[in-house]
Amino acid sequence: MAINRQVGVIGQAVYAPRNAAQASLEEGLYAVTHAALKNAGLTIEDIDGIVVAGHDQMDGRAITIMMASGSVGGVTRDILATPSGAEHAFVLGALRVRSGMYKTQLVVSWSPLETENINDVQRLANDPYYHRQLPLDDLASHALQANVLEHSIPKLRDAVIELTRQMRQNGVKAYPHYSPAPTEKVWIEGGKMLRYPLTQGMVSPAAFGAVALVLAGDEWLNEHKDHSTAFVHGMGWATETAYLGDRDLSQLTSLKAATQQAYVEAGITKPQFDLAEVADATAYQALMSLEGLGLCDRKNWVDAVFKGDFDHQGSMPVNLSGGASSFNPIFCSGLMRIAEAANQVRGCAGAHQKSNVKKSVAHGASGFAMQYNTVVVFGKQPREALK
Repeated sequence: MAINRQVGVIGQAVYAPRNAAQASLEEGLYAVTHAALKNAGLTIEDIDGIVVAGHDQMDGRAITIMMASGSVGGVTRDILATPSGAEHAFVLGALRVRSGMYKTQLVVSWSPLETENINDVQRLANDPYYHRQLPLDDLASHALQANVLEHSIPKLRDAVIELTRQMRQNGVKAYPHYSPAPTEKVWIEGGKMLRYPLTQGMVSPAAFGAVALVLAGDEWLNEHKDHSTAFVHGMGWATETAYLGDRDLSQLTSLKAATQQAYVEAGITKPQFDLAEVADATAYQALMSLEGLGLCDRKNWVDAVFKGDFDHQGSMPVNLSGGASSFNPIFCSGLMRIAEAANQVRGCAGAHQKSNVKKSVAHGASGFAMQYNTVVVFGKQPREALK
């Protein structure tokens, strides 16, 4: 594979309806696809291939790519699907462009609310003899991680509540039409206990959403040098066992492996970014993500949060989009983090745009207790220009 080929994000769109019942999933996919194409200045005829990420069980359909193909323009066009995680669709699309076989790719993922019980769906991914009966859903895995971290880090809970508040304030600016969860500290700290130590106020409810990105390679990028582009400087992805008891939930070895892969490819020895978009189903996970990315050691977590290091004007702004702490389309949240990080570099993030963003990092996680981890480094300039 010619790994030195350029890949750039040239278009992006997010579908975040305030009322999930206002449109069908097919209509949402059609809308987000055409919005991303318009943002890139292309039509579907300009797209060489499509990669979608959908989850049959969450969609309540068998072979969900069949449902999606018409809405995303996949009929009579090269189209692939990955069910493992939305962020994996981005990696697959970028690798297809890097191969030189494709000039452009459309990457689309979604997270509907059409199943009767999302928690029951998540339990189906577990070992049927032991874990499924506990029951272990995503929220349970988040709580297990939070317990391990709180046990070892003093005052962490206070820092998590404050970080959640900061990210929700970002979400109010980024998605005002969606009306993110309340930002008041007392509401975040209080509320019904869902899975100890996580309260109702510490997590954002599942939402209906979709995201689409348009990728292009060398040929297109060389012909459109004035187009707003986020160049992919490096990518990394890794996984680890999901089996409870075989992992130390306070550590993310797969994230460290993915980070090393992405940073080596991007030529990064000391990570310095203008901002980060990271997995944050809970703020505990956001802090673990920052540690895995080499941006903040856990011994500094509490002080960094209260100093405002991760706020909009801080030394390392985190999730200016509000992240999943504000808007949580569960399955496609990882691809949303990638899209938001790319859009900041492109200067197209709207109300939550940070000025003069030259480099960003995105992190997506999925699976039991962040089992799968993907890291993408974006830059405003082509990769060769940095060497």
